[in-house]
Amino acid sequence: MAHTALLPESVWGNTLKGYPFLAALPEPDQWRLHSLTQQFLAAKEFYGANGLVITDQIAVDIAAQACLPVLHLRQGLGWYDDFVGIVVHPGEVVAPREFQDPAGVVHRYREVISGETMHRGPVTLSWQDVALAGGSAAQGYNVVIHEFAHKLDMRYGGEATGCPPLSPGFMGHAAAAIARTAWLGAMHAAYGRFREQVTIAERFGGDRPWLNDYGAVSVVEFFAVACEAYFVNRLRFEADFPDLMPLFDAFFRPGLPPPSSI
Repeated sequence: MAHTALLPESVWGNTLKGYPFLAALPEPDQWRLHSLTQQFLAAKEFYGANGLVITDQIAVDIAAQACLPVLHLRQGLGWYDDFVGIVVHPGEVVAPREFQDPAGVVHRYREVISGETMHRGPVTLSWQDVALAGGSAAQGYNVVIHEFAHKLDMRYGGEATGCPPLSPGFMGHAAAAIARTAWLGAMHAAYGRFREQVTIAERFGGDRPWLNDYGAVSVVEFFAVACEAYFVNRLRFEADFPDLMPLFDAFFRPGLPPPSSI
């Protein structure tokens, strides 16, 4: 189901009201986000699963959050040109899985997820999680940004690694390969510290980290989880991950000073 590129102001106003991290953006950023959201709606198709009817409000809420990571990127929505469809479920998504063990036995099971991204394929989201994203920003949680961060990550050769494509000159590195090595070094270091904190909390009763512990699954998921927090609760993210802030600012806000608060 495609939605009109004409964005009713009442719907846009409801989106800003429902997601305070969008309403807190500086006015020029809000205007740019508004424009990108209209373009996104014109280019993508939304499909409701399990009886969910995609309203204009649902489409705009998702589109606005999806556009946030590319708000200041030169290619803009070009980062998302490998797919068209967005499948929205009313609640959690039950996804079929299978894997083959070392003995060659294939195991099939079902996994409950809130979202999923496929390279050159659709993005799947739980509307239940999307709708609550205004409140869950305090915990740095946002399923839309998480899944679209995976889309950015997958632009490098189609496989998520925890590092989106970087240009020569990124953070002063002459070659893109050198920039990528530096990025992955910083990400893996932060991921290692985070994973250790999660392990101590789970095994020895230590303090649980503020960031969603799903990020301890892999550096790929850590990148996506970190992106969620960076965009919806910047101040807390900066307090917990000061080493990643220059990295993320250089990529997501090239040429712009970091905002005082979001």
